[in-house]
Amino acid sequence: MWAVTRISELLQEDISWEQVFRALVVFVPVYWLWVGTTMYANLTDVDNPRGRLSFFVVAFAGLGMALALPGSFAEESTAPWFAGAYWLGRLVLFAAVADHPHRREFITFPVGAFITGPLLMIGALVDAEWRLWIWGLAAFIELVTPIIRRTLVAATPFATSHLADRYSTFVIIAIGETIVASGAAAGHHGIDWTEVVALALGFAVCCSMWWTYFDLASRAIEYALERAEIAIDAIRPVLSYGHLSFVVAIIAVAAGIGTAVQEPTEHLPLGIAALVCGGTALSLITFGFTRWQLARTLAIPRMTGAAACALLILLASALPAMGLLALLALVMLLVNVGDHLRSATNPAMA
Repeated sequence: MWAVTRISELLQEDISWEQVFRALVVFVPVYWLWVGTTMYANLTDVDNPRGRLSFFVVAFAGLGMALALPGSFAEESTAPWFAGAYWLGRLVLFAAVADHPHRREFITFPVGAFITGPLLMIGALVDAEWRLWIWGLAAFIELVTPIIRRTLVAATPFATSHLADRYSTFVIIAIGETIVASGAAAGHHGIDWTEVVALALGFAVCCSMWWTYFDLASRAIEYALERAEIAIDAIRPVLSYGHLSFVVAIIAVAAGIGTAVQEPTEHLPLGIAALVCGGTALSLITFGFTRWQLARTLAIPRMTGAAACALLILLASALPAMGLLALLALVMLLVNVGDHLRSATNPAMA
């Protein structure tokens, strides 16, 4: 999860479309390695020396990726270390299920070990411009593989409650990393009252994101997964892809809050404002997407809140950073109150 903080730091360094693309390109392998580890734990017995050692090596590979991540596109590049760590993790996961009776169900494991892993290493050894496109291709392959090979896992007996818990834990830690990074940014050059206010407002935004997820969404996800006729049809859009979007939103918000608490009385650059407001909007849109996937109902408070968050970007040049954070926190508060009242009067909408 350290990688979440590292990617948000990468965005704070340079807010450009190319940098955003770079951040997405390096995040997908990090996230998909975690997804692979989660699926491995869900479908196999890992309470044995082989399973534990595999986890330890994959965890070390993740640590290596996080360590190398910020310099992946730098002049003195750490890209080979990033690619090598990812490839190591993928090879270990592939080897761990090599003799599993249902190894065909682990469809992303051979793809990671023999296609995207080598692609990342090839990209690491070429110029940064070519690297971006080669790594982008690898990320695209990772993302589409579960869709293309759906039929292989349609009958897989997933432990859905375990999966829901794992993904919920991922969200908790990602939000926690955002709070830690915001606090570190506030105390970097000393502390005054404006930084404390901005930090409190950023904290309120993070708490509101947590509330939006855990008050209704996580319970609805677990409920729907348990009752899905074909588990993968709920797991893929809601867990694998939906939570990818959740965490991307959290990373964007972390980058924006980190900048806001350092200069709370200044106007946020448009790119930073787009990150913090757009990231919050993306989280609400994703909640709306998961609601539609699970229940075919519209999450009206969340979608209205998403539109309001997006519109706040237009106020970036007129308000200081802490003013923008205050409005963002207010919007999230109203969304949560609206959702709570809606679910109280109509439990079917929860």
